[in-house]
Amino acid sequence: MSLNLNDFILANEVPIRLGFFFGVFVVMALWEIVSPRRHLRTSKIIRWSNNLGLVFFNSFVLRLLFPAAAVGIAVFASEQGWGLFNYIDAPFWMAVLGTVVIMDFSIWLQHVMGLAVPVLWRLHRVHHADLDFDVTTGARFHPLEILLSMLIKFVVIMLLGPPVVAVVVFEVVLNATAMFNHSNVRLPETLDRLLRLVVVTPDMHRVHHSVEDDETNSNFGFNLPWWDRLFGTYRAQPRAGHEAMTIGITTFREDKWCSWLPGMLAIPFVGKVRDYAINRRQWGDDYEQ
Repeated sequence: MSLNLNDFILANEVPIRLGFFFGVFVVMALWEIVSPRRHLRTSKIIRWSNNLGLVFFNSFVLRLLFPAAAVGIAVFASEQGWGLFNYIDAPFWMAVLGTVVIMDFSIWLQHVMGLAVPVLWRLHRVHHADLDFDVTTGARFHPLEILLSMLIKFVVIMLLGPPVVAVVVFEVVLNATAMFNHSNVRLPETLDRLLRLVVVTPDMHRVHHSVEDDETNSNFGFNLPWWDRLFGTYRAQPRAGHEAMTIGITTFREDKWCSWLPGMLAIPFVGKVRDYAINRRQWGDDYEQ
């Protein structure tokens, strides 16, 4: 059964991923129109055209340099017998679930390092420099960070030796939840409180995009919320409230850097790194509101 499923996934990986990407994107974009959480401060047409332009450019670079991508590495690891799940006799469902959870933790850890290590923060600033917070922010990353993330993902996959299905499931879920939790949508307070027990919600992740350093140093999760609670980086709400809080980073506040593609691509190579996060975390102020 798993072999046939793997064959189907390999034959249809691109349409599966694109189908989920565009499907979730359309749903979240419409939701933002119907029930927005915040008033956007910059032109949506300019931001969306440039943010999505960066997404398509990154996709082109990835396909050019890594045509097989993560799924190809999973196939290679399976053929070579590499990785944990090629050495233990785990049920298929357990291998899939274990892969998704472990890979999610690796993304969380990579995200923490992206704010703790100056050279990595130079790259990750492109994501945080967005002056607004909506569905397009979730896929806005510098090409060098995308490539580095892919290389880290390759290493994790080779160490795990996961089923091909598990890698595709993880990629689809990660992309979908990243668009969801970066969306400018309003959830009922009770629903938000329940959802954030199992998934990162927009209100939860928006705190991480605050211009305040100690708030940026919280809520690193993209999918599962448990790692922030487990490692003490969870923060329930921003001090100023979601409508009044300022999105972005202090270093870059001009549209030429934050909203236009050439500026985004240049951000890692501009200025000194004075505002990366972990070493300036105000641990004593970490509280739930």
